[in-house]
Amino acid sequence: MIRYFTAGESHGPGLMAVIEGLPANVPVNISRVNHELRRRQQGYGRGRRQQIEKDAVEVISGIRFEKTLGSPVSVLLRNRDWKNWTEIMASGAGVSKKVVSRPRPGHADLSGALKYDFHDMRNVLERSSARETAMRVAVGAFVRELLYLFDIEIHSHVLELGPVKTDRSQLKEALAGDINARADASPVRCLSESSGAEMVAAIDAAKKEGDTLGGVIEVVIRGLPPGLGSYVQWDRKLDAQLAMALMSVQAVKGVEVGMGFETARHPGSRVHDEIHYDKKKGFFHPTNNAGGIEGGMSTGEDIVLHIAKKPIPTLMKPLHSVDIDSKESYKAHVERSDVTAVPAAAVICEAVAAPVIANALMEKFGGDTVKDMQAAREAYLKRLRAF
Repeated sequence: MIRYFTAGESHGPGLMAVIEGLPANVPVNISRVNHELRRRQQGYGRGRRQQIEKDAVEVISGIRFEKTLGSPVSVLLRNRDWKNWTEIMASGAGVSKKVVSRPRPGHADLSGALKYDFHDMRNVLERSSARETAMRVAVGAFVRELLYLFDIEIHSHVLELGPVKTDRSQLKEALAGDINARADASPVRCLSESSGAEMVAAIDAAKKEGDTLGGVIEVVIRGLPPGLGSYVQWDRKLDAQLAMALMSVQAVKGVEVGMGFETARHPGSRVHDEIHYDKKKGFFHPTNNAGGIEGGMSTGEDIVLHIAKKPIPTLMKPLHSVDIDSKESYKAHVERSDVTAVPAAAVICEAVAAPVIANALMEKFGGDTVKDMQAAREAYLKRLRAF
């Protein structure tokens, strides 16, 4: 089983991760890992931080001659901006010169200060910051090196950004191809050129007003055989595991599988996917309203997930807040920020889904070595073809 831990603060020396459970002999392309980090830094509406950081990982352990050893993989991602924060973020003796005492509505500031007894909320915002997702993208990139060996792809694109909503029914051709290649070519990762232009305009308008925008992301996972996950216990259900991973991403407030909430608004005859059989294809569903998961298990169709991300809490025209020490009314603290990070969040959602999919794969086919997994998978597929 793959599990990982991250460490580090937004403006500290860097971020770290330990990834445990990757099988032995997975070929690792570090250039491909760093490419995923660059994808996360793209997107219209990002702030100056992305111009400072040029994210690239340093492998500390667990990889030799470009292959995993089966032992924990540890990686480091240095923060270039650290040089500008050495006094403020010092780990030695001293007193903070820039105390943050005005919590931002919508952020972890106040709850974190109350929980951990901090009167300087920089202690909260440094770790709760979305900068941590850079390391989670790196982790996901290492895990995807395993998924590539099984022809499993994870794609994403932006369906909605602020007031602009893309008509998914008009995207059939784009969704049938290389979604990421087309989405990455858009400044907002939108598959519709016209909607993308409207999204850019909405970002410009929000920036002018000192405001921020959220949006809705679609993640599409391809290449899974039926039967990954399980219905026998609540914590083995594939959709539950994916929802937990995606909800852990900063600012995510909702996750849907397939039709999601729309299933509650239609009769069963318009919701459930009929089952057909073909000698060449085997069992299949002509529709995919279930989003590729039924009963906590993959159906063999694409897994389709929708993720709602709220607007960034740091506003250039800050909302009303209260100083936690004086209790006086103030405008909230202003920290350097983006207007929107929805395009980047799409890449992050791909990354956090990867370990969930890899674990489902390893639960079914073992996880010590790549060859054993591939042999077990082929035996399973052979059995399904003869079913």
